[in-house]
Amino acid sequence: MKNILLLLVPVLLGFSGYLNAQEAIKFNSPGAKNPILPGYFADPTIKKFGDIYYLYATTDNEMLASGAPTVWYSKDFQNWYNYTMEVPSLSSVNLRNFWAPDILQGKDGKYYLYFGNCQAGCNIYGYVSDTPVGPWTKLHADDTPVIAHDYPIKGFPSLDAQFFQDDDGKIYAYWGTWVHYNSGYAVGELNPQTFASMSNSSNIPLAQTPKPFEAAYLMKKNDKYILMYSSASCHDETYNVRYSYSNSPYGPFTPGANNPILSTNADKSVHGPGHHSVLKNGEDYSIVYHRHDYPMTRGGLSRQVCADRLVFLNDSTIQTVIPTHQGIANFTQSAVPEDIAYLAKTSASSVYHLQSLETQYEYTSSFATDNNNATMWKAANNSFPQHLAIDLGAAKNIQRIATQFEFSPYYYQYKIEYSADGKKWAMYADRSKNRTPGSPMIDDKNVTARYLKLTILGTEKTGLFAAVWNMKVYGSLFDIPLNLQNKPSAEGPGIASSKKLLIDLNLDKSTATNSFTTLPNRGSIGGFFTKSGEAKIEQDPETGIKAIAFANGALTLEKVPVPRSLAWNGAYTVATWVKTPKVAKEGGCLASWCDRTEFYLANSYNALFYNSGNYGAAAHMDGHFDMRYKKVPAENKWHHIVLTFDGVVEKIYVDGVLDNAQVMTLASAIDKAKIIIGASDTGENYTGLMASLRMYDYALEEAEISKLLSKTRPKTSKKP
Repeated sequence: MKNILLLLVPVLLGFSGYLNAQEAIKFNSPGAKNPILPGYFADPTIKKFGDIYYLYATTDNEMLASGAPTVWYSKDFQNWYNYTMEVPSLSSVNLRNFWAPDILQGKDGKYYLYFGNCQAGCNIYGYVSDTPVGPWTKLHADDTPVIAHDYPIKGFPSLDAQFFQDDDGKIYAYWGTWVHYNSGYAVGELNPQTFASMSNSSNIPLAQTPKPFEAAYLMKKNDKYILMYSSASCHDETYNVRYSYSNSPYGPFTPGANNPILSTNADKSVHGPGHHSVLKNGEDYSIVYHRHDYPMTRGGLSRQVCADRLVFLNDSTIQTVIPTHQGIANFTQSAVPEDIAYLAKTSASSVYHLQSLETQYEYTSSFATDNNNATMWKAANNSFPQHLAIDLGAAKNIQRIATQFEFSPYYYQYKIEYSADGKKWAMYADRSKNRTPGSPMIDDKNVTARYLKLTILGTEKTGLFAAVWNMKVYGSLFDIPLNLQNKPSAEGPGIASSKKLLIDLNLDKSTATNSFTTLPNRGSIGGFFTKSGEAKIEQDPETGIKAIAFANGALTLEKVPVPRSLAWNGAYTVATWVKTPKVAKEGGCLASWCDRTEFYLANSYNALFYNSGNYGAAAHMDGHFDMRYKKVPAENKWHHIVLTFDGVVEKIYVDGVLDNAQVMTLASAIDKAKIIIGASDTGENYTGLMASLRMYDYALEEAEISKLLSKTRPKTSKKP
């Protein structure tokens, strides 16, 4: 026994050292390896084909995770490259959902890609290609799903499919989401000849996978089948990973005794981990999963991919995973040389300071050289140009610069200059007209310099910031696996804010009478508001304030398009003086400038409300992303209500006091929209009085809101 204990001592000490090392690595520690990707991606599937690792994922932080179908690839599991795949759309709809992809390689050498989509029913569609990155061809030319909605039972949503090939060659699929009220996960066999249809499908009883939600993943450990899955809510810290095990791919499954095995950590810096896949290297396993960003975007909208050790205590028992910022140890030697900009001194034209009710955070310039995908430099606002400067400390030979911008699916227009003294600058790379996205953006030139300056001139999407996860500098060139090139975008750069008052409707200034049919907009975009339904001008009997009395009526700005500066993630302020006799639980739209039906997805819709429900203050199509009032403004009193969004934080002020705030990313759909006051494009009418409404295409600061409150306070008079 003594000898055994002596043998165990170094092992235990080593494990203790491992834990201490993990504890020392914080989310913002330089060199932290989690997240493994620089950007917002979720539902990862990790595969190795040949000598290259491929990571397929949902592109996040856009209209309920409805970004482009991208793949990341790497030879060393440390340096990753992003590529937007060519995936044909359905005949009936232009695909926007590429959710939870998975991929198989057939005996024919071809690659079979599957993903979920809910635009024509929640289905799993299949594609085939000669390479792991496409271009892809439909398995069914007539858009027949490989796994259809209502299969294997009526009402079952077919999403989150993962495939497993057993030792006998049979291929099984496991799928389902919202399964806690949809009869449990589904399992079936994929046709091994066509890879295009399912058979022998059934549901796994709920009791065999307690507390399920989505994202089933099957693996095999010797003779045991391990069914791992995600539980609770993907929108918050309750999200976690659980597992059950069986002697058969169909079960019955026995729940693991130590569930859940992956959860939010104590300080919540690893927040809502889940929806994973597993990578095996020799006898070692890694769990590759997503977690929420920090500071967390509302509703878990901005997820990031991480990897940690997965350890089996025996064939049917998984040890509780320690979610870390350090990630897994390097298991492949990298051919990429040292980043000579690592921890170099930096400065920037501006830095964003995030301030909300619970969070204070600074996107400092030093984050651009810390080689950590959890941190980034972000400019103070979404105006351009913005610059980031790096001091290498001494003159060094530079041959390559790799820049990882915040949103890899969208292009950034920029230039990089170099200097020996920080005063006289020469051009290193001129991408001022760039329209090609990518991560990293790679620029090569052989120079000697001490200083570098990245100047960001614009972005593809309106409202995106000058923001960089990492800017890496190399003294020598190196091979890039595959060396794929993204296609240039046909879309022009986003529109900058005009910094103007767009809408100005003020009854104090109006000479309109009760019989009005139109009211002029005195803001910069001009035009006239046309009345529909019941809306009249009257005086508040208690204060004499002149106002529009809405009762199933609305004012629509006709023949004036919504300004492009309000598209996508564009900043704005809406400020209004209102009084309602009764605060309803829903409806009560004060102002709308987006189309509720164009994309039908969360965060494509944006409007100011006054109700006591989930979207009491701001509506974004989904209760997980909407913003309510913490303290609902009292009924039958005049209030100054102001909604602002600066491109990062959405805030609601009531009578000059901040009431609620949340970190957000928007994808506002304005192409078919009109600016409407007193209702949305689907109704949701406001009932009550409105004395004025102003709208700007930038976010007013708190001091400016206080001044606006005083400046626009409606005039009172004696009771009539």
